[in-house]
Amino acid sequence: MSKNTALTEHHIKLGAKMVPFAGFNMPVQYSGINDEHETVRQGVGVFDVSHMGEFILKGEKALDLIQKISSNDASKLYDGKVQYAYIPNETGGVIDDFLIYRIDEQTYFLVVNASNIEKDWNWISKFNTFGVDMKNISDNTSLFAVQGPKAADALQSLTELELAPMEYYTFQKGTFAGVDNVLISATGYTGAGGFEIYVANEDAQKVWDAIFEAGAPYGIKPIGLGARDTLRLEMGFCLYGNDIDDNTSPLAAGLGWVTKFTKDFVNSEALKAEKEKGVSQKLVGFEMIDRGIPRHDYEIVDAEGNKIGRVTSGTQSPTLKKSIGLGYVDNAFTKEGTEIFISIRNQSVKAVVKKPPFVK
Repeated sequence: MSKNTALTEHHIKLGAKMVPFAGFNMPVQYSGINDEHETVRQGVGVFDVSHMGEFILKGEKALDLIQKISSNDASKLYDGKVQYAYIPNETGGVIDDFLIYRIDEQTYFLVVNASNIEKDWNWISKFNTFGVDMKNISDNTSLFAVQGPKAADALQSLTELELAPMEYYTFQKGTFAGVDNVLISATGYTGAGGFEIYVANEDAQKVWDAIFEAGAPYGIKPIGLGARDTLRLEMGFCLYGNDIDDNTSPLAAGLGWVTKFTKDFVNSEALKAEKEKGVSQKLVGFEMIDRGIPRHDYEIVDAEGNKIGRVTSGTQSPTLKKSIGLGYVDNAFTKEGTEIFISIRNQSVKAVVKKPPFVK
């Protein structure tokens, strides 16, 4: 039984094709993936991503708890700043990737993946020997991602907060669409710019309607999870459950940049040893030379047909009109321009390693 978000019925009314995703009933597309993708790249579109999880951590030792469970150094945060990080497990894999928002010195807001809400909550709770007050507000919170180059113009009439000058990975709180205490951030997952709007469920419909009214002159449209996937793949952004999971090394996944050994965190010693020794495979981007769509878990092989890795994500890029993907390959094949082959229906289909983002 899939859970509904505050606006599930509204999406059905809008004619969305609904699918179960991460335990929720979610809109996968409205007008069609290519059209929606183009809307976000060129104009502005709205994703209802209210399935995501939100936790509030509060108290004198809130930072200590975050430092323990997070790979990144949250002491570098200041009020209004956001940080990307992952939660390592104790066996070399990744429990989740997540965002840390610093509200103030003793208050942090964590945003986690929908499929991992319970897992993350239990894990963080397990390490909460610091007396930190933890609240899981996931079920009461709606989240709209308004993405695209016209997002700031489309939303500005709804708030006194200055949207256009907001830097990537910062946030503000204020009145938005007549609702107080709305959190607005700029952490987009599409590479097209834009904002995330966090509101209480009871205000979700009002805010959604206001966004569409204000955005109408800019051609604003609702966008489903299908285009979210093609947009994030064009940027080479990881998706939990596809490109990283409990069994993938964060260092192999290219997450060394958010792995800070300047502090002690869960499994940091083992990860440090792994870094010194070097990983045997790395996550790379690739573009298909020959026709064929790479799918999750397809084998990647060399010219002789020997297995050298596996595809983790793949799609037909609406912008490039060719297929792209991410996958783990043996170290000898990670260099940009290296020829690799994707095994599609027992055929070796030619591809070339390319460093993301695929779309500049």
